[in-house]
Amino acid sequence: MSTAKPRIFAVVNQKGGVGKTTTSINLGTALAAVGRRVLIIDFDAQGNASTGLGISRQDRTLTSYDLVIDRVGLEKTVLSTIVPRLDIVPGDENLSGVETELAADPRRSYRLREALHNYIDRTVNGELVRYDYILIDCPPSLSALTLNAMTAADALLVPLQCEFLALEGLTQLLRTVEVVRSGLNPTLEIQGVVLTMYDRRNNLSDDVADQVREFFGNKVYNTVIPRNVRLSEAPSFGKPALLYDYRCPGSEAYIRLASEVLQREKARAA
Repeated sequence: MSTAKPRIFAVVNQKGGVGKTTTSINLGTALAAVGRRVLIIDFDAQGNASTGLGISRQDRTLTSYDLVIDRVGLEKTVLSTIVPRLDIVPGDENLSGVETELAADPRRSYRLREALHNYIDRTVNGELVRYDYILIDCPPSLSALTLNAMTAADALLVPLQCEFLALEGLTQLLRTVEVVRSGLNPTLEIQGVVLTMYDRRNNLSDDVADQVREFFGNKVYNTVIPRNVRLSEAPSFGKPALLYDYRCPGSEAYIRLASEVLQREKARAA
């Protein structure tokens, strides 16, 4: 088993409905499919990543809320999923109270980082499951939860919907990234920007893609995630799209995205 520490990615965009959870679930599944051990942390009060991986509400006895508020050990919150080599720390509605509950803690932005690093440090002797990648599915806001995720992460993965004014609001996100770098996590980087909900029948999608590539340059992945009904249907069956319909365009796109992520990681480590 590898002795390398896991790479931690926060899947982040303060705008809702851009594909953060879909990306977390399906990228995680695709990475697991090629032999990586992956942990998803559902850090959104809606708990959609947990639902999309078949985790029922009654099975969420310990969640990411308990991880950051009550400092429950990570291994006690982890659940297996239907995907081999893919685990999850579920999320639930209690996460909506984190902002208030941590308001008086001067180290509130470090809660998730400390929880993850406590766990990672204890895998040195191999007594716990060692992950290759940890994906944090963030809420659609620049809240205390998102700041915790950014502080804990090595890098950000930013889903960006191919729609009018797609870049609007990203200025605030990038400003937040700089704030986190300056005070909380100086090594934080953007691993990549993934264009989602691309519709090749719509010229606007091409225009937006060109605009985003001009703005972010080579940070934008070559892979584009298409607007795809099967991607939207899969969560209602408690499955990633890659299990629901392996051959649909959305699944194939996430397989290519996983390959790109791994290629970038290999280049970074070289």
